[in-house]
Formats: sequence, C-alpha cells, structure tokens
Amino acid sequence: MSVTVLFLPDRITVTAEPGERLLSVAARAGVSIPTSCLRGACYVCKVEIEGQANPVRACLETVPTELLTIVHRCSTTV
Repeated sequence: MSVTVLFLPDRITVTAEPGERLLSVAARAGVSIPTSCLRGACYVCKVEIEGQANPVRACLETVPTELLTIVHRCSTTV
C-alpha cells in the first residue's frame, strides 16, 4: 500500500512505501535535505512533520501508513 508524502514549502508530492526512510524518499523526489552521517548521530537531517511535536531525523524516520506532510527542514548547529 503506497503512502503520499508531501514536502512543504516545496509543494512536492511523492508516493512512498511504508517503512521507507524519509531521506530516501526526499532524494527520489528531488528534495534536498542536508545530511552528514546517515546514521542519525549528527542531527543535520532533522525535519518537522505535521502533527508531531518534535523534529525527527530523516535518515532514521520511516514513512508511516498514512499521509505524511513534511512541513520544514530544520537548520541545526552541530
């Protein structure tokens, strides 16, 4: 079952499979999310997801089974 992922403010929509990592989905959609380590240690790839209180790391977070809206790519100081 495919899930729609919407990247704002880019307004880019892509179809993804549940369990797929957000960083991979973004790359496939042509959305740039900065990253450094690909293991979650650097926190550079944090994104805000609509309906969630805290930012998540795109390299670790996976697509859920329902519509997902990425509202903002965070800037972090490492």
